[in-house]
Amino acid sequence: MDADSILAAIFNFENYGELLVLVQNSIWAGAVLGLLGGLVGTFVMKRDLAFAVHGISELSFAGAAFALLVGADIVFGSLVGSVAAALLLGLMGVKARDKNSTIGVIMPFGLGLGILFLSLYEGRAANKFGLLTGQIVSVDTVQLTALAGTALAVIVALVAIWRPLNFASLDPELAEARGVPVRRLGIVFMVLLGISVALSIQVVGALLVLALLITPAAAALRVTSSPVAVVVLSVVFAVTATVGGILLALGGRIPISPYVTTLSFIIYVVCRAIGSVRAGKGINGRVLQAQ
Repeated sequence: MDADSILAAIFNFENYGELLVLVQNSIWAGAVLGLLGGLVGTFVMKRDLAFAVHGISELSFAGAAFALLVGADIVFGSLVGSVAAALLLGLMGVKARDKNSTIGVIMPFGLGLGILFLSLYEGRAANKFGLLTGQIVSVDTVQLTALAGTALAVIVALVAIWRPLNFASLDPELAEARGVPVRRLGIVFMVLLGISVALSIQVVGALLVLALLITPAAAALRVTSSPVAVVVLSVVFAVTATVGGILLALGGRIPISPYVTTLSFIIYVVCRAIGSVRAGKGINGRVLQAQ
């Protein structure tokens, strides 16, 4: 395959306008998932749960693969796997370092189960591939409504516990001393995280879910320390990567996830560079003042 063929597979905008009309629901679904990922991701970073997201995604993949095998709803299977993993991790305690060994056990177990179920599945290969790399095409109104409703429920629950969860994330010992139910908040957030992982897998697949739930928030933290600005930028970055990835994918023949993850990575690299420049100027300023 030569370079021209590769570029044609990645970027081919013939009949783009016609395709754009057909995927409006998918674009809205991507925007909803970007909003959810940006909000949840801020707490994932605060609570140092990036590794946990990966562990949850593996069991979510196993649940979706089992649902595919038995002919059940894939999203429901993904939700069951995610919530089960999230509850297990949430019951283990608050600190991420206390979960790492268990996550390291869950990840290969979940991935192994998922591969087993997919190997037994005799249907279309595209369905198997989609669980790993994501596929958010041909979303109908019913699916969009269910997705938006579930995401809205997660967002409402997250907003309801925002202040105590933020306190418990920044200083769990002090929060517990002040009477904040740190352990219960941790379990609730893990369940919300599990649901978010299951929904995000529809876009980027089980292997690349970190691009929605980690990278945007990590990028935002590189350019600002304001709590409000971090949340706003995280949402903006996540929506940009998701919707932008879908729009770019319409002009190619490859799955959506490479576009989403590449945009997310570019945003992070740019933010990291901006943060480094600002940090350097701050240091220089202090040196000049000292002189």
